[in-house]
Amino acid sequence: MAKVPKKPEEIFTEITEDYQQIFGVHLLSIVLYGSGAGEDYIPGKSDLNFLITLTDQGVERLDRALEMVARWRKRNVAIPLFMTRSDLQGSQDSYPIEFLNMKRHYIVVFGADVLAEFTFDQCHIRLQLERELRGKLLHLRSGYLATRGNTRKIRELITLSLTAFISLFSALLYLKNIEIPHGKREVITAAGQAFGIDASLFLKCEEIRRKTDRLSSIEVRAVFQSYMKEVSRLCDQIDRMEV
Repeated sequence: MAKVPKKPEEIFTEITEDYQQIFGVHLLSIVLYGSGAGEDYIPGKSDLNFLITLTDQGVERLDRALEMVARWRKRNVAIPLFMTRSDLQGSQDSYPIEFLNMKRHYIVVFGADVLAEFTFDQCHIRLQLERELRGKLLHLRSGYLATRGNTRKIRELITLSLTAFISLFSALLYLKNIEIPHGKREVITAAGQAFGIDASLFLKCEEIRRKTDRLSSIEVRAVFQSYMKEVSRLCDQIDRMEV
């Protein structure tokens, strides 16, 4: 059971049978989303993320899935996002960015395509963008102070924060009705062109995340300082933006 799949589709039949056994007719849909449904899946490193839609009665039986979820975690399957149809309907205006990015890369493994009819109001996206960006900026500032200038910790802070910014950049492109590219580097480049942000800086951060850079300690600290300035500028842009 502990074998990590080389390709996500290797486990589709097995994971469907497992959750059918637990929830039966109350299992409405299983959807794979994120890197596993795109081109960024790395066996043994990437988690497989599933959205599992249940009936109202089914979601009351989550305790039956405790052991199953634990066993699948050993195969790099993240704890699934369990939702009902009413949960999904209410989330389009509350968490539009998360579902916008989920809809970009997903595969229906079983049942209904619950994401097909999702639409997103640009006003809701702009509001969440401003909230998320300002929150991330505060996190970067406090996180930087917590590093005490330690280069390794600064690298970790960049690595942990950058993935969230890729999602936010995708939402930025959506606000300008620009087609969202598939790759991370392409998303960064497109957002840089559309909003006048320093794409080369964020690409350096992506190299740090991938551990492919050759930056010195002084250069890493300089990159992080510029990183915070660019995020601050972006916050100001979104604050003034009308949709």
